[in-house]
Amino acid sequence: MIIFFIVLYMLITLVVGILAGKLLVKNSKDYLLAGRNLPFYMATFVAFATWFGSETVLGASSVMAKEGLWGVISDPFGAALCLVLVGLFFAKPLYRMNLLTFGDFYRVKYGRKAEIVASIMLIASYFGWIGAQMVAIGLMLHITIGIPQSAGIVVGSFVVLLYTFFGGMWAISLTDFIQTVVIVFGLVFVLYEVSNGFSEVVPVVASQPPEYYKFFPSFNLEEILLFISGLITIGLGSIPQQDVFQRVMSSRSERVAVLSSIGAGFMYLTVALIPLLLAIFAKVKYPNLLEVDPQLMLPTMIMEHTSQITKILFFGALLSAIMSTASSAILAPAAILSENLLRPIFNNLPDKYFLWLTRLSVVLITAVSLVFALGGESIFRLVEGSSALSLVSLFVPMVGALYFKVSDQTSAIASMLSGFSVWVVLEYILHYQFALLAGLATSFVSFVLLLLRSKLRKF
Repeated sequence: MIIFFIVLYMLITLVVGILAGKLLVKNSKDYLLAGRNLPFYMATFVAFATWFGSETVLGASSVMAKEGLWGVISDPFGAALCLVLVGLFFAKPLYRMNLLTFGDFYRVKYGRKAEIVASIMLIASYFGWIGAQMVAIGLMLHITIGIPQSAGIVVGSFVVLLYTFFGGMWAISLTDFIQTVVIVFGLVFVLYEVSNGFSEVVPVVASQPPEYYKFFPSFNLEEILLFISGLITIGLGSIPQQDVFQRVMSSRSERVAVLSSIGAGFMYLTVALIPLLLAIFAKVKYPNLLEVDPQLMLPTMIMEHTSQITKILFFGALLSAIMSTASSAILAPAAILSENLLRPIFNNLPDKYFLWLTRLSVVLITAVSLVFALGGESIFRLVEGSSALSLVSLFVPMVGALYFKVSDQTSAIASMLSGFSVWVVLEYILHYQFALLAGLATSFVSFVLLLLRSKLRKF
């Protein structure tokens, strides 16, 4: 029964994507920004579904079960913070610029060289995130259908690739709307059954010691820095990313862009608490599940201890979350690759050829991401690494251009490269726990020093 519904759901998604491509995609703006015509309800659902992925249902829940609330500061709390901050401070000025990609932003503000460096950073930041969604698809198909996880990764990725290839942002928007309804209804129903009609929610939550729900740091420097790192990894790191930019620019109006981002942030935080609650139930009622792969904890609990209808709804919600996030994450770097790196190579490229160039970029991005998916990293860590990369390289130049009217290209490039380099060395070679903060600080200092140097030269 579960297999039937999973296959049916994937087929429906494919049909929607293909029809969207044929009926709604007439040019590159339709493909990349849904014609800048999304109403409030759809823009909100699209922003929510983009973020609510495998890292929320599988990744954060497994960390919650092991480490408590302290372990999930970055997601969902940092992720919800990001969407709210975008609505409050960034959606309005970005929407008014009327650009196609975030790479265009760096070109307009800093110049062509900055555009190239920023575009490379943007593209690189997505491979881990896309890989995380592919890993999750593989896990889910392995549990429900029984195929090897690696085969599930390939099959799921192919389905997402097809409907993204044909329908672009319109396909993503339409399927995200459907998927959000499935996510919310499915997770609420699962919690209802697992908690015996919600009656066991309070007792199960209260069964854990107070330190399990520790959120704010103690009054010591190390914990404070760890808290800040966790909150800003996604909270600030995902602001300068193409998928967020696309949601803002796809809105029907400036007001819709602002309100949908804020609404999606609060909606995300509310719904994302459900997998965390389910993780506590799994820990309390089925402690042996912690001994298996933590990422399989929730799916295993659902498969072994719930009714057939709950299984269908849970895996429908999970599949919806993964596919919506994966498609958005694939289209975002593909847009950067085609618009900011490949299109300038061709002089006066007609729009219909640019549209196909973007579709070919979708294929290329998916192929590279498969390598990351088959590399064996956990879902949660893959996502954190992606957001950290954009934070240490792109955030400071973006804020400098938007709010301080800075346009010095040398300062921007130095900020991107120095922050990225310090972070990579400290994170992956020296394994320093505050590598993110060091990279961000380096990016800021480099930006300011070279900007001052440029100002002094003019006097």
